[in-house]
Amino acid sequence: MGPGPLRRNRLYEQVVHQLLTWAASSGLGAGDRLPAERELAASLGVSRATLAQALVALEVTGVVAVRHGDGTVLLTAPRPDSVLAALDARREDLGAVIEAREALEVRLAALAARRRTDEDLAAIDTALAGMAADVEAGGRGVAGDEEFHAAVTAAGHSPLLARFMAEIADRIRDSRIESLAQEGRPHRSLEGHRAIAEAIRSGDPDAAAAAMAAHIHLVSDVPLLGGG
Repeated sequence: MGPGPLRRNRLYEQVVHQLLTWAASSGLGAGDRLPAERELAASLGVSRATLAQALVALEVTGVVAVRHGDGTVLLTAPRPDSVLAALDARREDLGAVIEAREALEVRLAALAARRRTDEDLAAIDTALAGMAADVEAGGRGVAGDEEFHAAVTAAGHSPLLARFMAEIADRIRDSRIESLAQEGRPHRSLEGHRAIAEAIRSGDPDAAAAAMAAHIHLVSDVPLLGGG
């Protein structure tokens, strides 16, 4: 038996609550796989898009892992109320994270254009190739996205800025997951990365900074968890 239909008020939050309640009543625990998204959406009486929002909410709070080709796996089984409280806190934090990325990563891209080595360019290319392969296979490219930004940070050769980036890495990862869960976003993000990489390769600090700023503006549009 699946979970029952929901009222349509703050729908994705209701889906989160219902999924966790149903998982607990079904005896599911860490390591167990949830039913397929199509089946879950039908059981809840919601669209797959709404279900996807709920799964992203659970992913960024560390409750599930969404694995391309392997479905959605429970990592833990917290109380629904604690998850919803964590989501509220993350919504309030998102703007600050974007501001920090604009301050740090735009500068790092410019520095990378001036300071990159052949090894740095190779690391950037490897990250791009990994993300492209994942996206073309139907994945979201989260790991490749993370590796790309790490490679650009390393290419900037600024230990202090790199330390600042490390301090907000977990929060950036949450916004990355939310952003790349949106339809069409992985391909657009990949193109943004390619523009940044080309400017860095060309040794053009202004172009690299502009490309990174445009990219962060794109990924800052993460409304999945922001509404009622």
